[in-house]
Amino acid sequence: MTDEELMEEFVKANNSFLPSVYKEIVKKENGNLLVSPLSAQTILALTFSGCRGETAEELRIAVHFPDDPAKIQSAVKAVLSNLKTKEGCKLCIANKMYVTKGVPLQNEFQEIVKEVYFADSENIDFTKKVEAAEIMNSWVEKETENKISNLIDSRLLNELTRIVLINTLYFKGDWKDKFHLAHTKKMNFYKTPNETVEVDAMSNKRIEFFSICISEELNAKVLKLPIHGDASMMFVLPNERDGLAELENKIDKVFSSCEFSEELVSIFLPKFKIEYQIDFKAVLENLGVQAMFSEEDADLSGIAGEKGELLVDAVLQKTFIDVSEEGVEAAAATFAVIRIPMSGYATPPVPFIADHPFIFYIKVDDVVIFAGRVTEPHY
Repeated sequence: MTDEELMEEFVKANNSFLPSVYKEIVKKENGNLLVSPLSAQTILALTFSGCRGETAEELRIAVHFPDDPAKIQSAVKAVLSNLKTKEGCKLCIANKMYVTKGVPLQNEFQEIVKEVYFADSENIDFTKKVEAAEIMNSWVEKETENKISNLIDSRLLNELTRIVLINTLYFKGDWKDKFHLAHTKKMNFYKTPNETVEVDAMSNKRIEFFSICISEELNAKVLKLPIHGDASMMFVLPNERDGLAELENKIDKVFSSCEFSEELVSIFLPKFKIEYQIDFKAVLENLGVQAMFSEEDADLSGIAGEKGELLVDAVLQKTFIDVSEEGVEAAAATFAVIRIPMSGYATPPVPFIADHPFIFYIKVDDVVIFAGRVTEPHY
């Protein structure tokens, strides 16, 4: 397959995995949220390459990967290679494997780690829990421009820990049409139809043409703000102030392509920052991934040893985003701990006034790298 076809395979998986993850998160989360499907897919694809049998199949189905391990590795390599070469925005993707000295890693897995994920390996003593966590956290901070800190809690490590796989993703891009600081003003944001908070809202004083989709199906407007470097940020604003729940019921369609048209748009968009943490183990279990975490059923023999000698203990993700007049800064880090068992149409200008809860996502070359929602903007 060509790189372009492989990219399409990955985008297809990305577009299916994100809604399923989003649905699981909102079952327990009422407030702002932020997830990086790309960071999660990358670390799970790396873990998948060491899974065998039922363990591999459950994970493959949950992450919507194609039914061919070689195709998955080629698609990941094509995507990571392509995204690393983006000009105009800063997009840094890094992977790392920390491993207990003496673990007999399979040669094929070591090769995949290096050749597909461009990852370094480093020996570490997990029995020195605090020191090991500090070493790994300091690498994550460096790779995410200090936006993600304390990713790994030392309490997750012990003498049974054998491997920790980490992916970091850092993105910084300027709007192609920046918002002027002088035009930022106070605006009431409706957390509910009857409850407001005052926020700083960016606005385009000069009405300009933007890509916008008036979607009857979603009962929402979708605004596309271009970012330098083949990137863009989408804002999906329900037509009703209390329309977020209805929109989230159609989440499978929210992230799919929309029929955009160029219209004159008057924008009022709140500045916001979100820091978020996701227990991906719980999400994956709800999506049918059981064997990987089970002492009886886990088969990670593609990484090291025989079936039953390794299992995945934890999968966590931390994310950060800052949306302001200049542009967008976002970061994510996901890690997996592997241990041994214990036993439309509009007449111009179109108003886009984001004064109530909305969904957003960032795309680079059709790959969604971040997605989330704002129920109350904080800055």
